[in-house]
Amino acid sequence: MKDIFTPADILLPEAGTDMTKWATVACDQFSAQPEYWEEMSAYVGEAPSALRLMLPEAYLHAPDVEERKQALCQNMESYLTGNVFQEIPDSYILVERTLPNGKVRMGLVGKLDLEAYDWTPGSSSPVRSTEATVPERLPTRVELRRRTALEMPHIVLFMDDRENAVFGAAEPGQTLYDFDLYGGAGHIRGRHLTGASARAVQNAITALPGEIIFAMGDGNHSLAAAKNYWEELKAAGAPMNHPGRYALTELENLQDAAVEFFPIHRVLFGTDAGGFVRKLSGPDTGLLVAEADDLCAAYIREHGGRVDYIHGESEARAMAQTPGCAAILLPALNKGELFSHIAQYGNYPKKSFSVGHSLDKRWYLECRSLR
Repeated sequence: MKDIFTPADILLPEAGTDMTKWATVACDQFSAQPEYWEEMSAYVGEAPSALRLMLPEAYLHAPDVEERKQALCQNMESYLTGNVFQEIPDSYILVERTLPNGKVRMGLVGKLDLEAYDWTPGSSSPVRSTEATVPERLPTRVELRRRTALEMPHIVLFMDDRENAVFGAAEPGQTLYDFDLYGGAGHIRGRHLTGASARAVQNAITALPGEIIFAMGDGNHSLAAAKNYWEELKAAGAPMNHPGRYALTELENLQDAAVEFFPIHRVLFGTDAGGFVRKLSGPDTGLLVAEADDLCAAYIREHGGRVDYIHGESEARAMAQTPGCAAILLPALNKGELFSHIAQYGNYPKKSFSVGHSLDKRWYLECRSLR
């Protein structure tokens, strides 16, 4: 399928905006640490900020969650009419993200054609999900997309570009932003790609080989919600060039040395920890995670308790030392398995891997109109 990932009409804050106050880490980070979001809110104050255009998952079950949703929708409208944005038309943005560990991760912001994506199991689409999509997590995200005038991506797509042909074709123009991220999250620079340079990059993307062109790296449920909303629009008679057909995303190369995968461990709480015996085997990490999840579910049915998903090994080990708790420490996914695994077996189980640590994640920065 041609033209899956193309230049977009991208909205950025006007010149003079305090970009460190503008950019905001993805909503699914620090979900158990509302103090992070409270501290950032105090730092931002009254300045324009992507923080005012999103709902941190730390507040999904707060008593005032509906008021928060209404506020972000109103803020989008006021930002659009209040000269907060400048438009960067028909462009890619080449992103150079310096992580807290000093590594530089390259990315390309553009729009994905949702006609090329299908998150359902057994899909043969050129854009695939990588982890199981939980349908129950989609309605809130679809509702927000339906109500909002803008989108901001924390969606990351991977390409398996072993020759680095796509980024090698990029000849960037002016610098659009260049600043330090809040809270020690590193540095980010975005440069303009348009005209002949954008066409060269687009041609390199079109020439990527393989049955699977892109695989999800982050924001799996956000992209699935965008797809569901586009299907709603189509069913209601929306034209095929409607902005809702597309989703603003960042494309990264799986082969980039700065793209690192980390495991997500399983910790059981409130169960008979002494009787929990680890019996796992599998030909690859994805099947190993599935076997671990099956074992946890079966044990909980028999002995009670609940399971949680823990990113750090030291944190999982510490939790396992408390009464009634046990942990399964899982290995990191070999990122070289990603495309071959989903081609052979389909999606990984949910919470199979994490790409980077919390502060390494994509930050909300660029926007696009959904109208």
